[in-house]
Amino acid sequence: MEDSRLSYCALPTEAAPLFTAEAYDKAEKKIKQVSLESYRGKWLILFFYSSDFTFV
Repeated sequence: MEDSRLSYCALPTEAAPLFTAEAYDKAEKKIKQVSLESYRGKWLILFFYSSDFTFV
C-alpha cells in the first residue's frame, strides 16, 4: 500500500512544496503547527528526522 503523502521526492534544485506540519517549539515547550508559507521571503533550512520520537 502506497502512502500518497510520501510519494514526492524533493530535489536540491527545486523549491520545497507548501506544507503544514506539527513541530515541537523548544522555547514554548509545546507542539504547534508550522507552515512553509509563514517563512515566505526569508531564508530557511528544513531539517527532518524521519524516525525521531517514534518510541519504538
